Amino acid sequence: MPTSQDSVLPPYPGIRLSDVHLVRSETDAANALAALLDGDAIGFDTESRPTFAKGEVSTGPHLIQLATDERAYLFPITTQPALNELRTILESPRVLKVGFGLRDDLRRLQAKLAIDTLPVLDLAIALRQDRRCDMGAKAAVAHFFGQRLQKSKRTSTTNWSNRVLNEKQILYAANDAHVALRVYRSWQLTQPPGHGNSGP
Repeated sequence: MPTSQDSVLPPYPGIRLSDVHLVRSETDAANALAALLDGDAIGFDTESRPTFAKGEVSTGPHLIQLATDERAYLFPITTQPALNELRTILESPRVLKVGFGLRDDLRRLQAKLAIDTLPVLDLAIALRQDRRCDMGAKAAVAHFFGQRLQKSKRTSTTNWSNRVLNEKQILYAANDAHVALRVYRSWQLTQPPGHGNSGP
């Protein structure tokens, strides 16, 4: 869990912009599909345009982020030409999808796109061990890497349904998925042989 010493931890460097790929065409989707189905696990997250009015219902997700160990792939739903590839990845039984706090992400994906994302590991639950509260990405990065994950609330509450995302949005979204996979890899190294995975 975060401590008062977290403020002096070195910043988590994050993924490079050159390693983030926006999926906007059939060719992009085919390349993403091949890369994301090639491993045993991928990082996973979604972003939705925030709602501010009382009673307003979210129309998200508007962006789906998936990451391999080397790269992140962003799928903007507003311009997505290849939902079949996205469905194939998210529903592939061979590839574990890992992320933090995935309950709403899974529910919205099913409601909006009828995608049942399986198998899934919610790290917020898996890492909490004897703690009552879930472990978030910030606490996990501090624990496993001794670094400080910077998450801008200003960026997180921007309009994720925009057809064009700015650089800050792209990096924020990509890191959410990529850091989850990095934490998962580090956590797995601490587990005894034969340790199984389970969904949220």
